[in-house]
Amino acid sequence: MIFAVTPELPVPGQEARARLRDLPRTAAAHDAVLPHYPALALVETGGTAGAAALALPLRVAAWNLERCLFPAETAGALAGIDVALLSEMDDGMARSGQRHPTAEIAQALGMAYAYGVEFLELGLGSPIEQGFCRDGFNSRGFHGNALAARSPLVRPFMLRLPGRRQWFMDEEQPRLGERMAIGATVATAAGPVVFVSTHLESACPESHRAAQIQALIAALDLHFPALPVLIGGDLNTGNHAGGNWRAESLFGIARAAGFSIHGGPAEAPTTRPSLITRFPERAMKLDWFLARRLRLGATTIHPALDAQGRPLSDHERLETTVEALEIPPPPAG
Repeated sequence: MIFAVTPELPVPGQEARARLRDLPRTAAAHDAVLPHYPALALVETGGTAGAAALALPLRVAAWNLERCLFPAETAGALAGIDVALLSEMDDGMARSGQRHPTAEIAQALGMAYAYGVEFLELGLGSPIEQGFCRDGFNSRGFHGNALAARSPLVRPFMLRLPGRRQWFMDEEQPRLGERMAIGATVATAAGPVVFVSTHLESACPESHRAAQIQALIAALDLHFPALPVLIGGDLNTGNHAGGNWRAESLFGIARAAGFSIHGGPAEAPTTRPSLITRFPERAMKLDWFLARRLRLGATTIHPALDAQGRPLSDHERLETTVEALEIPPPPAG
């Protein structure tokens, strides 16, 4: 678990990133250079939260924003949300205008944020994404996950999840790093809650995702024992054409650890065609909330469209409400 924070992530130089592209594409080469890129071992914090503690019920959104091409419109869609769990957030990527969408959304909504780097991107993205680029370089090259809230973030953290370095070896989109989770404790009127934004691996068998969720739960048990927890994000369940989310063993692992599962209507997909992912046949249920020691209201799925009907992402926005905390009584004696 990483607890080191910074107001601004250190940016590796263009020459250093170019050297990474020339390395052998092996796990050993990846792991040898990773410690030399401190941005992947820090949590960036910023923004300003207006509330000291959040009143219940509070609204939570989990949203994979597919690079976040449109921060202003995304902030508009998140109006009224108290806690936002965001994934696939660029920072300084040519395909998204070299912007820092997490910081822009937090500023627009009056939120504090924590941002962590999932990958240092070594290229400009997929061929479709390169069509969005006005520059031939990435100013920072970061891609990651974020948490934003209307109340201050206490003890923000990042956890790098178990991986196989497959994206470092990818020919089209080479990357340094692994999937990760980012979270913090947030004060509510009923007590503190740990909120976690995560993004599990897509390019793997379901057993890999099971190991990732098991590692995340173990870390939360170690560092935040007895606190209520809400995990939200793109769990990539059954992520392939005709995939079956019900076959994912991560759900059984979560239930055994005391989590309830919330994904909205069972047959409702959470993906859609977008400006980047242009596949109308791609309809899958990938996005979920996992809750422990919390009573949630209904979980709903909202179209990822702006006011003009333009898709903001290839994932719909998942929303729920935290109605109450379920704190177990102290042990007798």
